[in-house]
Amino acid sequence: MDAALRIALCQVTSTADPAANLELVRTWTADAAARGARVVVFPEATMAHFGVKLAPLAQPLDGPWASEVAAIAQSHGVLVVAGMFTPDGDRVRNTLLVTGPGEHRGYDKIHLYDAFGFHESATVAGGEQLVTVDVDGVRLGVATCYDVRFPGLFQQLAEAGTQAVAVPASWGAGEGKREQWDLLTRARALDSGNWILACGQADPAAAGVEVNPKAPTGVGYSTVADPFGVPRAQAGAAPELVIADIDPAVADASRRATGALANRKLR
Repeated sequence: MDAALRIALCQVTSTADPAANLELVRTWTADAAARGARVVVFPEATMAHFGVKLAPLAQPLDGPWASEVAAIAQSHGVLVVAGMFTPDGDRVRNTLLVTGPGEHRGYDKIHLYDAFGFHESATVAGGEQLVTVDVDGVRLGVATCYDVRFPGLFQQLAEAGTQAVAVPASWGAGEGKREQWDLLTRARALDSGNWILACGQADPAAAGVEVNPKAPTGVGYSTVADPFGVPRAQAGAAPELVIADIDPAVADASRRATGALANRKLR
């Protein structure tokens, strides 16, 4: 695996305070970089957890929160992916900040969580554009939480040349939800031939953080699944740093073996 890319999943529990969460990004990025990671992935809603008013917290990509994350990534020479909220009129956008040397952009969550009794689109505007970035010869796509239920997004990313997709999440708890998380992350790996780097919020109960019990604030179990759908690494429920080496050649091998892209008839 000479061409392997070392990635880190930072399974943290965000608080309601963006400044405190920025310190989480600073500490965990330093730890991940010290262990050789080139891509450091944080969960959805790293800037502030769900269950609080998001509009007053939202900042643009050139605002102070994102700019400080960019400085952290730059200082360690890594690419950081972290969930934040950007302004959009009376609503916000659920944005993944993708930042590091030579990169600073955002991905706005396309599929909004109007499911399981939630109505994300009431306060969040959806995005439309795919985002990819190249790191050490590996093309990385990004998707957010509920996006993982939609295979077409991951197959479009594969057709755009990705070998891996980072999936930050703040997965809602409930009966069967962890099992769905496990199933969906592995299925998206297999049906797109991508490494799936699924980084969720830790279970707040395991971290001792008080949250709105009605909000989707995470269950843990961040997972690295290879392009054949095999889990290569997985966290537990509590905060944890997961380090994994991903081989981009496995993506090509999976696609040749399954024909999932080449034989697709419906798009």
